[in-house]
Amino acid sequence: MENKALKNILTRHSVREFTGDRVKKEDLLTILKAAMSSPSAVNQQPWSFVVVTKRKILDALCEKLPFAKMLSKAGAAIVVCGLSDKSKLINKDFWVQDCSAASENILLAAHALGYGAVWTAVFPDEKKVKDVRKILRIPKGIIPLNVIPIGRPVNKKEPPKDKFKKNNIHWEKW
Repeated sequence: MENKALKNILTRHSVREFTGDRVKKEDLLTILKAAMSSPSAVNQQPWSFVVVTKRKILDALCEKLPFAKMLSKAGAAIVVCGLSDKSKLINKDFWVQDCSAASENILLAAHALGYGAVWTAVFPDEKKVKDVRKILRIPKGIIPLNVIPIGRPVNKKEPPKDKFKKNNIHWEKW
């Protein structure tokens, strides 16, 4: 495939095994720039990000999040947080869609830079939200949507799953 953007989208996959190598700060900033390039309802941009690179904090998150054990070898993590008060011009719950779009851009940008990443859910699980807030000192009105571990993949040749299913497509009408 010649189109680099489509190739990146179609070859991205969830990576759960990392080498433990650090993620360069410049790469994290590029990934965050991609995240903030996402669309948002009425351009409210109701997001904020916590970048975690310290092993002690990554390990604390790993301990509290049962489906994020890959944090033990991740070089970094980005926690995507929603600012529901920022969506007050419209439905305050649009932050979920907006932060989800930013999260997908994080996953795609990480893949484009040669890293692996995986979305691990926090919201709407109240216990996970509370634990992540406590570890990262996130203020009460800010809602952590997910934790995205990022790192160099152990298996760089792992093929993406083919998720295309024709039966999920309806033309013109259901």
